[in-house]
Amino acid sequence: MAIATLWLGALGLFASAGALFDIFTRRLPNLLCGAMLLAGLGLAFASGGWSVLGLHAAHAALALVVGYLLFMAGVFAGGDGKFYAAVASFFPLSGMLTLFVAITAVGLLLYIVWNIITRILPDRFKKDGDFGKLPYGVAIGGGALAYAGFLLL
Repeated sequence: MAIATLWLGALGLFASAGALFDIFTRRLPNLLCGAMLLAGLGLAFASGGWSVLGLHAAHAALALVVGYLLFMAGVFAGGDGKFYAAVASFFPLSGMLTLFVAITAVGLLLYIVWNIITRILPDRFKKDGDFGKLPYGVAIGGGALAYAGFLLL
């Protein structure tokens, strides 16, 4: 039970930090993504050894590829792809599709709220600046926490 508590606490801390960094700076620092990746992989190893570590590492690697493809398509920023891979390290490969769907669902909700906010406060969120862009790190972190909550039900 102690590993599950550490897992949820670390995921919550890193996901929240990433969301807040993205909201306030529109950046997802490499140090945060790297520390999150190491925490996810370290907890995977602690919970089940090398085989579990391998499944989590494979998920993180594939998520990095997906994040890169989304970056190339103009959907993600570079930091979003790295943050997505770091988040993925907390889940085994078998959860890849469900995590992606959770992130997408939270992203859709964020997009709706974002459009309402930017229409109410158009001067605050100019389309040409960094703060006119959707902080997708919020969706990535929120989707990861939503999926984690689903797993713990």
